[in-house]
Amino acid sequence: MSTATTTALQASLIELIRVTSTVLPRDVVTAVAAGKKQETAGTNAAYALDVIDCNIGLAKTTSQPLCQDTGSILVYVHTPVGYDQITFEETFIEAVKEATVKGYLRQNSVDSITGKNSGNNIGPGAPDFHFHQWREDHVEVKLMLKGGGCENVGATYTLPNAKFGGRDLKGVENAILDCVLQAQGQGCGPGILGVGIGGDRVSGMACAKEQLLRTLDDTNDDPVLSELEQRIINKANQSGIGPMGFGGKTTLMGCKIGKRNRVPASFFVSISYMCWAFRRQGITLAADGNTTKWLY
Repeated sequence: MSTATTTALQASLIELIRVTSTVLPRDVVTAVAAGKKQETAGTNAAYALDVIDCNIGLAKTTSQPLCQDTGSILVYVHTPVGYDQITFEETFIEAVKEATVKGYLRQNSVDSITGKNSGNNIGPGAPDFHFHQWREDHVEVKLMLKGGGCENVGATYTLPNAKFGGRDLKGVENAILDCVLQAQGQGCGPGILGVGIGGDRVSGMACAKEQLLRTLDDTNDDPVLSELEQRIINKANQSGIGPMGFGGKTTLMGCKIGKRNRVPASFFVSISYMCWAFRRQGITLAADGNTTKWLY
């Protein structure tokens, strides 16, 4: 990769980080607006969504982070065969350092043993890269910034379970709804769920987080899972938990479910909870490192 290409790539990645951190995607803004219409004026739920809406506008106009916790940096990259992934990773790391200096990312990465802050968001597993090759002629980068508060209320359930049921869709549904119930307002709701059915403890949660790369207004290709997604949203929004746990009709803005094959001895339901500050964005890159398209 030439110096000129690396320079252009770094500039593209810094702008991707800035936009992801400060501008909520259109589909999420639409979902927040729909939630506001559902809530009764003067209630705590309506007030919470008004504050969220104000936050969204201020962050965008001032290019300031949507949340004080700029979160774990999750990077999903598709590259053509033969693309220099090592240089891409090195360039992205430099982009993270610069974005931190500029204030698009807060100093948010600490050593898990000593507690020392790296000061630049770089360290073992930070950022978290997921590379995949494909037969397209361009690079696709999707970035997700996932805050610790919503990450804390994610969960992995094992079926069968005396409380939730067997290894079937009803057991899966009960486990997902229990996660929503346990979260209450702790995950900065209204939330969005990514769910992975099956796999192992690692691949199941990876599947759950990948579901969060889908837009909120899409339809699952699997009609059974599509129906389950809508059922989860409807039941959660009838729970009365509401935004920030203040009560109301907007507990979930979305639920996205995927599946992985499993071994017969295990049945995991992995749930990744995302807060209202659903920071994900993506770009496609030309061979020269410049952005050609924004994905969200």
